[in-house]
Amino acid sequence: MSRYVIDKSKLDENIEIIKSKAGVPLIGVVKGNGYGFGIRELTQILVSHGIKTFAVTEVTDLPILREILKDEEILVMRSTCIEQECDEIIKYNATATIGSLTAAEAMNNACKKAETTVKCHLKIDTGMGRYGFMPSEIEDAIKCYSMPNLRFVGSYTHFSSAFRNHDLTKAQLVLFKDTMAKISEKVGDVGTLHASNSPALLNVEDVCLDTVRIGSAFTGRVITRTKSGLNRLGSLEAEVVDVKTVPKGYFVGYNAAYQTKRETKIAIVPIGHYDGFGLTKEKELFDLRYVLSVFKKFLKKKQMYVRINGRMYHVIGAIGLSHTAVDVTGSDVKPGDLASVDISPLMVNPRIERVYRE
Repeated sequence: MSRYVIDKSKLDENIEIIKSKAGVPLIGVVKGNGYGFGIRELTQILVSHGIKTFAVTEVTDLPILREILKDEEILVMRSTCIEQECDEIIKYNATATIGSLTAAEAMNNACKKAETTVKCHLKIDTGMGRYGFMPSEIEDAIKCYSMPNLRFVGSYTHFSSAFRNHDLTKAQLVLFKDTMAKISEKVGDVGTLHASNSPALLNVEDVCLDTVRIGSAFTGRVITRTKSGLNRLGSLEAEVVDVKTVPKGYFVGYNAAYQTKRETKIAIVPIGHYDGFGLTKEKELFDLRYVLSVFKKFLKKKQMYVRINGRMYHVIGAIGLSHTAVDVTGSDVKPGDLASVDISPLMVNPRIERVYRE
C-alpha cells in the first residue's frame, strides 16, 4: 500500500527558517489539503509553532479546521457572492474576503439574517485579475466599510509574478499601498495589511507588510532564484510487490510502449497515476520557452525513475493506474524492498495516507 511520507523534523526546520526570514507573523495557508501535506496534520504542526492565523479557499475546509482551531482566525481567501458560502463563513466564525460590492452585499445580507457580524479582509486586485476591487473602484470599496454587519480587520492583494518578475511585484506592492492609503483617508484604520506569499518572501526583498501568507514554502517545493535553505519534503513510498524476468524483445506495459533490449529483470511497484505518479502540474505561464521545453521533452522522451533500496532504477513501459514496471536488471531487488518516488504533494491523491516520521 502506498503512502506519502514527510520528515517532520525537517518540516519543523522549514517553518522556523520561514518565520525567521519573514520577521512578521505568518498566515498558514492550508488550502489544497494543506498543499498536499494533509490539512489536519499540517495545521496541528503549524499551531505548535505558534501560528495563530490560517487561510483556505474552500468553505468545505472550515469544519475540519474548526475541529482543530478554537480561537485562531481562519481567513477564507475567496470573495464570494454565493449565499450558502456566506452562511458557512458565518457558521464557522471565519473571516470573509470582500472583493466586490456584490460580495459585500451578499455577506452583509447573510449576516442580517443570522443577526450577527462577520470579520472581513478587503481584497484589492493589483494585477492578478481574479478576486478584488480594481484600484479604480475605490469608491465602491469604501462603501463596504459602512455596511453595518461587516467588520473590516485587514486588507490584502496577491502578487502574480513573484517567481520571476521582481519589478512587477514591487509595482503591485506600491499600487496596493497607495490604494489602501486613499481608502484609509476615508474610513480610518484599515487593519492588517498583507501581500507577500511564499515566492515573494523567498525571491523579492522588502515586500513584507504586517503579515505574510505562507503555504508552498513549508513543503520546500517553491521556485527560488537562490538557495533558500529549505528542505524539499515528501516522497511517495510502497513495497515492491513482485519481481519477474522476461526475455529480450518482450513488450512491457499498455500499447506495447516498451520492448526489452535484453533479458530484463522487472520489479513491480504498486504506484501509478491514481497515486499521482507520472502526472505533471500544468505550467501557469504559456510562453515560447514553455513550448520549446515541452518539445525538447518530447524529443528526449524524459526518463522517469523509482528509487529502490536507495538506488535509482528506470521506469519501463507506460505507467499504469496502480502499477509501475521498473528495470532492476543486475540487482538483488526482491519483493518487500522499499520503493519511493519524488513527487509534489499537490499531485498525490488526497486519499493516500500522509505519514509523518521524526
